[in-house]
Amino acid sequence: MNNTPTPRPLLQRLARTSLIAQICIGLIAGSLLAAFFPDAARSVGFVGNLFVTALKAVAPALVFLLVTSAIASHKRGQPTHIRPVLILYLISTLAAAAVAVTASFLFPSTLSLTTQGIDASAPGSIGEVLAGLLQSLLVNPVDALLNGNFIGILAWAIGLGVALRHGSETTRGVIHDLAKGVSAIVHVVIRFAPLGAFGLVAAALAETGLDALLGYARLLAVLVGCMLFVALVVNPLIVFWKIGRNPYPLVFTCLRESGLTAFFTRSSAANIPVNLQLCERLGLHEDTYSVSIPLGATINMAGAAITISVLTLAAVNTLGIAVDIPSALLLCVVASLSAAGVSGVAGGSLLLIPLAAGLFGIPAEVAMQVVAIGFIISIVQDSTETALNSSTDVLLTAAACMARKR
Repeated sequence: MNNTPTPRPLLQRLARTSLIAQICIGLIAGSLLAAFFPDAARSVGFVGNLFVTALKAVAPALVFLLVTSAIASHKRGQPTHIRPVLILYLISTLAAAAVAVTASFLFPSTLSLTTQGIDASAPGSIGEVLAGLLQSLLVNPVDALLNGNFIGILAWAIGLGVALRHGSETTRGVIHDLAKGVSAIVHVVIRFAPLGAFGLVAAALAETGLDALLGYARLLAVLVGCMLFVALVVNPLIVFWKIGRNPYPLVFTCLRESGLTAFFTRSSAANIPVNLQLCERLGLHEDTYSVSIPLGATINMAGAAITISVLTLAAVNTLGIAVDIPSALLLCVVASLSAAGVSGVAGGSLLLIPLAAGLFGIPAEVAMQVVAIGFIISIVQDSTETALNSSTDVLLTAAACMARKR
């Protein structure tokens, strides 16, 4: 009798590997499909779109219920760490803008500005951006849930959570059970991340290819270089200052498990469920991360500050406009404030470039050409930006929570 064990089927082996390894396999498979069978790669793009759509579908309900449940269940005297997280968000975004401005002076880039335009409208002032944020707070709750308006969702969830703190234990228990139920659905959706990554990378590489990116290699090098510098140098320094120990194990965990998924979804809002699940695995304070993660997807935009600063200064260099130190510092502030108003969707930061360009007297027609160039390189720029934004949300939340345990 032959007792030699039969080899496991391939699918069973894949099921036993880690989710990150499965995603990497999906990325490699998608890249190979795009390289050798581009027509087939375009046809599988719907798989990636379905995954992103599913994430966006569950994220509003998950955020609303988690925040409501966390606040409703909060006991007096129980600590929360939202204020330290917000301070870290602000420091990180300002530091990212400063890095981008410095790099743009050290490695100036120029653009080929033509009559190319894009059918989109950009805000005219910082006041307009901030007014839009305030208006988002006061929307109908159903409308906020339907449209994925996370500022409005947070406002209603916080208000309802505070009100339910005076409700019955049964009501708070129902809200808690609903939050757990939606979380279970999210876990199922995230299990399909390898298929989503496969479809997204296959379709993106098949549609855009690499030819369109080669003409902007220098600009992309500055953009991506700034984002890598912030992710691997600036953010670790902030975390080390906060927790007082080697930050890199936490940094690489956040980049691997949050940044990798965000790179391909290209949406901070869609990556909220992934980040919430990662915070849970890290053992962070639920009352903190249930609020700081959706809030970070809206206002913590270090990558967006880099994009706005670098592309604006590239336009300035192209037009031969002189920039002094006070103007550069003002650009850092404007880019940081503008980044806080970026929507958590693909390409959201690009439409705020005309606002920053207006500081240097660049007309809107020229600024919108820069926006169009941004969309050409967005397969790399926006993916890297979202990976930095989303992974930083978890990183800084974790740093604030860990600092309280020192």
